[in-house]
Amino acid sequence: MRRRILAVPLAAALIVTLAPQPASAVDEVNTKKLRDAVTVAGILGHERVLQRIATRNDGTRASGTPGFAASAAYVSGVLKNAGYRVTEQKFTFAFYRELAPAQLTPVAPAGPAYATATYEYSASGDVTGRVVPALNNVLPPTPEPSSTAGCAAGDFAPASATAPEIALIQRGGCDFAVKAANAAAAGYDAAIIFNEGQPGRTELFQGTLGGAIDIPVVGLSFADGSALAAAAASGTVTLRVRTSTEINPNATTSNIIADSPAGDPDRVLVVGAHLDSVVEGAGINDNGSGSATILEIAVQMAKLKIKPRQQVRFAFWGAEEAGLLGSEHYVADLSDTELTHIFANLNFDMVGSPNYVRFVYDGDGSATGTSGPAGSERIESLFTDYFAGRGLASDPSEFNGRSDYGPFIEAGIPAGGLFSGAEGVKTPEQAAVYGGTAGAPYDACYHQACDDIDNLNTTALAELGDAAAHAVLTLARTKTGLYPDGSLRARARAAAPDFPYRGGHLVR
Repeated sequence: MRRRILAVPLAAALIVTLAPQPASAVDEVNTKKLRDAVTVAGILGHERVLQRIATRNDGTRASGTPGFAASAAYVSGVLKNAGYRVTEQKFTFAFYRELAPAQLTPVAPAGPAYATATYEYSASGDVTGRVVPALNNVLPPTPEPSSTAGCAAGDFAPASATAPEIALIQRGGCDFAVKAANAAAAGYDAAIIFNEGQPGRTELFQGTLGGAIDIPVVGLSFADGSALAAAAASGTVTLRVRTSTEINPNATTSNIIADSPAGDPDRVLVVGAHLDSVVEGAGINDNGSGSATILEIAVQMAKLKIKPRQQVRFAFWGAEEAGLLGSEHYVADLSDTELTHIFANLNFDMVGSPNYVRFVYDGDGSATGTSGPAGSERIESLFTDYFAGRGLASDPSEFNGRSDYGPFIEAGIPAGGLFSGAEGVKTPEQAAVYGGTAGAPYDACYHQACDDIDNLNTTALAELGDAAAHAVLTLARTKTGLYPDGSLRARARAAAPDFPYRGGHLVR
């Protein structure tokens, strides 16, 4: 989700750019006892509770619902019993729910309904009208960069003042919210955003608008969008959207924050995972798997009486699926002093995908071109070296702001973590290395009702759970830190990259 991350105030003397340093490992820490203690059985124990909570609460644990409140109460209780100092950080947000699947049907000429998807935070409405392509749609598409359709007010011909009209806008160039807002400002009654057309940008996809908008907005594949554009001169369609952002515009949710009783409070490691699901399902992989994993790490660290050198702060974020709202709220609420005390963030979002890959966030940007703040490259090496030392392959995952590390790296805090795959498709090369099914999604139940207790790969939980425990304890006990001089804290803020994702949803 494309949400503006609130600027975190820093003293002017601190705001300089840090160039990434060559990756090198932090000092070795013996993590075997913790890794042995963090078991799949322990992780699944928490997952079963989360499933039971969802089952008792209309099948969901989404923020703003009783299912999330019960999930937060469970996590909080477990952490308090383990001896952590637990606080609940409450905040409000605009609660969104799709009440029925969107419908987009040709009227003239008549034809079968299009496969479509409601954009998150779309308005409800029924519109029958002429389709009007945006002026800067590029058909056929050119190699990147291609379309910027809808990114400027001048990309739309003035809408009819007497008859409903629907803007047809190609993806590309700017956030979906900008395109939709420009269409509404030009007088259009609804908007259709179709995929751009380059390889990897052809299928039907669901985007997010980041906040409520006044017109219905849906998506189309490139093939359907370009066909509709070709017929637009004489074509009319009926669009029907049913959403409920307006029903509960000020829902309350929370972050659960748990501090280790030991460790230097001036050097804090934030270990995070989002606790909420989407409205459609229980979210047992997304992200019960990450939440259950870090919860079990916290419990076992306490049972083993591990005394970290740095304070470890376990964070269970709310409203990630609404756009990283919990982690954004947390980072924005930090004072300047509190911000300087956080030396790193680890993030674990979906670590049990059925058709999994061992993805490691690409801290140095060497594979994907998008790096994290200085120090992130050493966190990446911490994971890749761990896997390599056990004869396990890993693949890089782009630092694209798609999960709760986004607000941390926006604030210049080094970050890293693991991911086992979402709606993306496993390649033949990955299937040859990891097994599983080439051409199938990493998680076919991503953001669906079938993301339940049966939607987990226990091998993925074992391998990524051990790597997570290793990284948490290593950074909690490290002496040498993340920088060339051996320090743990940055004394400057890194330049913030621009992210095309928020909360697991496409924004552009």
